[in-house]
Amino acid sequence: MSATTMQTATTRWQTIKPKVVYLVIGLVAGPLITSVAGLQVLSGTARDRAHAGIVESQAVICAARARTEVADTSKLEWTARTDLAKKWAVMPGATTADPEVASTCAGKLAS
Repeated sequence: MSATTMQTATTRWQTIKPKVVYLVIGLVAGPLITSVAGLQVLSGTARDRAHAGIVESQAVICAARARTEVADTSKLEWTARTDLAKKWAVMPGATTADPEVASTCAGKLAS
């Protein structure tokens, strides 16, 4: 390389060096800041929230179906409510009840 080409490259690097440094700082600091601030939702958290929503909606259906069999479920004993919830927690197309749905449904039947 000639001396003028080297000077041109050095001058050009000195011009874009601050921009490259700021870019690298932003690429490192951006995800850290948004994660600490709670602006990112991780896939595990999203999966847990979706599952909780599904369980809640299925428990509401279970409680409504169980109340068609027994009108005032709050007067039932705990074991009777749990058995009733297990019976109605089986969703259409499923062979067994999800234990979380049955538990949540029993809690709804208590109130």
